Amino acid sequence: MKIISWNINGIRAITKKDFFEDLSTIDPDILCLQETKAQDAEVEKALSPLSQYHHYYNSADRKGYSGVAILSKSKPLSVVHDMGIAEHDTEGRVICAEFENIYLVNVYVPNSGQNLERLDYRQRWDLDFQNYLKNLETLKPVLLCGDLNVAHRAIDLKNDKSNYNKTAGYTQIEIDGMDHLLASGFVDSYRHFHPDTVAYTYWSYRFKARERNTGWRLDYFIVSTMLIDKINSVSILSDYYGSDHCPIQLDLNL
Repeated sequence: MKIISWNINGIRAITKKDFFEDLSTIDPDILCLQETKAQDAEVEKALSPLSQYHHYYNSADRKGYSGVAILSKSKPLSVVHDMGIAEHDTEGRVICAEFENIYLVNVYVPNSGQNLERLDYRQRWDLDFQNYLKNLETLKPVLLCGDLNVAHRAIDLKNDKSNYNKTAGYTQIEIDGMDHLLASGFVDSYRHFHPDTVAYTYWSYRFKARERNTGWRLDYFIVSTMLIDKINSVSILSDYYGSDHCPIQLDLNL
């Protein structure tokens, strides 16, 4: 099973680029998208050429904001939106597809904001989201993918010292949130297989960041410990453009 996760930074923008050609080349069994930035009907229309997939969307109440989607060649047993917590469930950030052997959770974690104005909210989100994942895990293993909006360690961003506790995505509160998640029984699968590799999944559109490889690793496959032996490989596909994020890929046997 080949799974692709990709923050596309707007479904309407990326489908005007090489998106469909890229997907034809990659040919994932499951495609998880974040930041669709459109309502369900608009996402459905934009992705209509991908007729070989079953389509599922969760859009934000606010138009042009957030939004996630799962496209799967095999039909899930069920698909559920959101965490069931009113404070978190209007922004279209979580969609969970149940398969025979796993729960696949696609997430777009809230950004803490340019001036860290949402950092307190982000702290509550991280705790509630961890509890949500652990509840799922009581039933079957969990495979989490998406834009987690945190660079976990200094190796995961180019300029760690100048960003620490100043920039959303690299504050101690956000790092602690990831630490707690991993300590609860989950594994950062890319770091498991590539402990010392410097690789990024996001580059700002400003300052020629991608050209200079001034990036951040914000996109992850996080898995229940019991799944790690079933993973063949985890890759960052930095040769694919179309967004300020690149796709990431996980291959596993279930």
